[in-house]
Amino acid sequence: MDVELRHLRVLLAVVDASTFTGAAAALHTTQASVSRTIAALERALDARVLRRTTREMSLTPVGTRVVAHGRRVLAEVAAVQRAADEARGDLRVGYAWAALGRHTTAVQRRWSADHPGSALVFVQSNTPTAGLTEGTADVAVLRGNVHDGRLGSALVGTEPRVAALAADDPLAHHRSLRLDDLAGRTLAVDPLTGTTTEELWSPAAAPAAIRAVHGVDEWLTLIAAGQAVGVSAEATATQHPRPGLVYRSVREAAPVPVRLAWWADNPPAYLESLVQLVREEYARPHATA
Repeated sequence: MDVELRHLRVLLAVVDASTFTGAAAALHTTQASVSRTIAALERALDARVLRRTTREMSLTPVGTRVVAHGRRVLAEVAAVQRAADEARGDLRVGYAWAALGRHTTAVQRRWSADHPGSALVFVQSNTPTAGLTEGTADVAVLRGNVHDGRLGSALVGTEPRVAALAADDPLAHHRSLRLDDLAGRTLAVDPLTGTTTEELWSPAAAPAAIRAVHGVDEWLTLIAAGQAVGVSAEATATQHPRPGLVYRSVREAAPVPVRLAWWADNPPAYLESLVQLVREEYARPHATA
């Protein structure tokens, strides 16, 4: 058996997520499928790549080398895909939760009008780089700071924060909330791609507990069931309405920075045009309403 690209993608997802469960969520598959793929990779290499115990998981020396080479291989494959996409004219924009929120459709329409024969194709990927390092995107929408030195980025706008609550939550009748109103509650957080951490709260008004989730759908389901509350960027409310769940604006909370990111050593064609277009849409009056 030969090593396949899918083997490398799954291994990197496991390493980035630190768990098989997190990797499965990022790849939209099952934990059993992730386990089988890792086992297939180890058979192909005739070596263990992961050291697993009941308490932790770590890379073996072989695994460390495979991960380093695997990232380079997938980066080259992504470059091949980008070359084909640029020749075709389409630009793939990755996102983890909500693309560009209320601006998504306007940006797509303006892009097509300004660049005949080209389309912005939004691709969801629940990974820290929203598909860039996995090769599924040419540009990524990232909320927060960009810490990967391999990536270039540009701030295109900001989004207010909203609280997500079950429709029958006692706080749901309020038109807006403060972060302190959520003190003592269980907070749903996606540690891989979410925009909310305990650091938003002062120690005296912190949530009582953190419930980790994997991706926006799991986040929404947990909150709608009344098992937690959530805080996210306004774009989440725009693109993910759900029966049994309401969104309320959060007063006096720092807005979420929205950035476009790309491979620093291989920016896609028309990058400057895309950055300018998105900035213009976020600068429209309704962007901060």
